[in-house]
Amino acid sequence: MKYLTADFGSTFTKLTAIDSDSRQVLATASAFTTIETDIIDGFNAAMQKLEAKIGNFEYDKLLCCSSAGGGLKMVALGLVPELTAKAAKMAASSAGAKVIKTYSFEISQQEQDEIYDINPDLVLLCGGTDGGNKEVIVANAKRLCDIKRDFSIIVAGNKSASYDIEEIFKGSGKDYVITKNVMPTFNKLDIEPAKKSIKDLFIKKIIEAKGLSGVQQMATGEVIPTPLAVMNACELLSKGTKSTEGIGELVAIDLGGATTDIYSMASGKPSQDNVLEKGLPEPFSKRTVEGDLGMRYSLHALADELDMDDLESNSGIEKEKIENWVKRCSANPDTIAETDEDELKIEELLARSAVEMAVERHCGYMESTYSPMGEIFTLVGKDLTEVPSVVGIGGAIINSRYPASILEGAKYSIKKFNYMKPKSPRYLIDQKYIFASMGLISTVDPELALDILKKEIKQI
Repeated sequence: MKYLTADFGSTFTKLTAIDSDSRQVLATASAFTTIETDIIDGFNAAMQKLEAKIGNFEYDKLLCCSSAGGGLKMVALGLVPELTAKAAKMAASSAGAKVIKTYSFEISQQEQDEIYDINPDLVLLCGGTDGGNKEVIVANAKRLCDIKRDFSIIVAGNKSASYDIEEIFKGSGKDYVITKNVMPTFNKLDIEPAKKSIKDLFIKKIIEAKGLSGVQQMATGEVIPTPLAVMNACELLSKGTKSTEGIGELVAIDLGGATTDIYSMASGKPSQDNVLEKGLPEPFSKRTVEGDLGMRYSLHALADELDMDDLESNSGIEKEKIENWVKRCSANPDTIAETDEDELKIEELLARSAVEMAVERHCGYMESTYSPMGEIFTLVGKDLTEVPSVVGIGGAIINSRYPASILEGAKYSIKKFNYMKPKSPRYLIDQKYIFASMGLISTVDPELALDILKKEIKQI
């Protein structure tokens, strides 16, 4: 059996040819994604490069994923920030969505206008435990109907409000789905139904919106969001299958042109005895996406977060040259640092900074407080200090001269001791960028996908 996988990214379309008989990757190739014209043009250009390496490739199945055009753009509405709003964001991120903004309580007119400006593909509407507060979610349903944008709505809140919400949406013309509550009881999450609904709506509606209807006709199965494919591969590599062990807990870093996605496959329980957990329980498989930390489309936003004077003193490169490189790459996302030593160094500095900030936002953090028994510590989020492996996936990491230096941004630092980042990880790299590909293969042959992942993911 010969498989071809296609990952239509925001910057590059990546193809991978796989032979299940020899259980290996035959070749990979990429070309710029042609979202502005016809996405098939980029596919055909990548296919020409692939066949230049291995000759004519007759595949039996084509499996596809996509984050072209920025992927699934979502906003999430919940009741309170610490509970249902956070649960909504977890569900959206784990399904491969890019959560632009999370809102809590009843949204205001100003927030309605903000959602209009964001123009999301999907809105995840949550709020209240089952049998609890339903006034807020009903009010927000009415407010969403007043926003004159063509987005789909997934309702995953208090089941007691389902009838009222259905009546509101029936006459609105809005595309909506009602599913199970993301937090049916206090501090208990159930994000899988919402996650499945997000995936189904992607297949139903977003395919056409992103120009992927032709791709769907070519594909053997459903086109799924790229982050969901990567999540599947991360879970497979970590947990393994019934017959083959995985490598254990890991953190994966997908540093792309538009976003930096962080995946942690770990329990996240406190590694110290004198620490109490605070907030919602964290899932073993977690993804966060940072839309302001990309290496091309959001490079200006990344640069705005950095201290340019500090970069200049640490690198020896003039601040003006760093700023000019940021402007050039933002204006021309296909810009590549090839031979200029300073440009290569700037890329590595920016990439490491993006990794550092993204992992800090993803991991848990420690806080100290005082009780009648003295000082105690609380953990909000996941403790990743004992995670043994950090995997680099994105192009800026793979194509770097010093990928380990970039991945050092994911490591625990005594200067920021409250961030629970991995303390002594080994660094692995997805040199051929096959995580998304293997996530797709895992849907039809998980043993094959795991075999190839273990062969191809190399320690550096």
